[in-house]
Amino acid sequence: MELDKLRENIDALDGKILELINQRLKLARRIGREKSNQGLATLNNARESLVLQRLNAINPGPLTQTALQLIFKEIMAAARELQSQHKVAFLGPEASFTHLAALGHFGGETVMTPQTNVAEVFQAVLQEKCHYGMVPVENSIEGAVNHTLDLFYTSDLKICAERYQKISHDLLTAEKIPLQNIKTVFSHAQAFAQCRQWLKENLPGAILTECGSTAEAARRVAMQRGQTAAIAGPAAAELYNLTRNAQKIEDLPGNTTRFLVLGKEDSPPSGSDKTSILFVTPHLPGALHQVLTPMADFGVNMVKLESRPVRNEKWSYFFIADFEGHRENEKVAEMIKATKKICLFMKVLGSYPQG
Repeated sequence: MELDKLRENIDALDGKILELINQRLKLARRIGREKSNQGLATLNNARESLVLQRLNAINPGPLTQTALQLIFKEIMAAARELQSQHKVAFLGPEASFTHLAALGHFGGETVMTPQTNVAEVFQAVLQEKCHYGMVPVENSIEGAVNHTLDLFYTSDLKICAERYQKISHDLLTAEKIPLQNIKTVFSHAQAFAQCRQWLKENLPGAILTECGSTAEAARRVAMQRGQTAAIAGPAAAELYNLTRNAQKIEDLPGNTTRFLVLGKEDSPPSGSDKTSILFVTPHLPGALHQVLTPMADFGVNMVKLESRPVRNEKWSYFFIADFEGHRENEKVAEMIKATKKICLFMKVLGSYPQG
């Protein structure tokens, strides 16, 4: 009897929750009309970030922060779809880590469009086939995803948001087989690098074949079967009905990848933001030091600096710097202005809420 009574209480609460969600969606639809009248974009990463920050601050539990974010991301995704259906390009196929990051950021209601490589994600957004794109930019073990950085040099797209996704790799096979029977392993280059020591110890004689993504590697194993394996995540195993022959084979725990959301516009201030710039220094001694000096002068905290060679120009490099603060902040704006005067070339890649 007590169990039945508790279930009745839950049913009553579910009805109230459903009523409140629908009330929220109706308000979101009205907001969508106002945004349309004012020519504003439907997605506002800064606003969504502030909503989640406020809810995290007032949440008394036992609902965890992770569960709270999952629930409200889906509610906000449903609200966006009422306002205007969005398409998001991602490095596919489905069940890739980029796909999971896109689902985590935009919610399951958003239309997801897989692309075969990072360049195609950029093109899908530039050509307005998709509203936004999701691409990997760096890994906590292996560092920068250089192809993504290189594409920023020629692209006019902006960084709208960032997301950090924990990465765990499994060895997937069509069925459970002894490790010594595996002759070929498919995966993405980054995944191979993140599992280098495990592969050396457990599959020293296997042929390692690179694919465009870990999910593509899983798809190949599902098609070829036999003595093949893939390094991919649990979602890929489920999608392609593969066996997790060995689990969590990454060399270091805490493996995390940072992903970026690409769009035509960056985000308004959220109160906790980053800004990324791309610049080329003069070919003079101490040039990089001179370029970075305004950051120190204006008290701006740089959190990352990467260098990449400029294609078709020997021994020429461009830099990408991430620092705290929004480009509309007075101190940051003055720093950018001072830096631009020193550089041969500089552009702001975007300001966005910190992930």
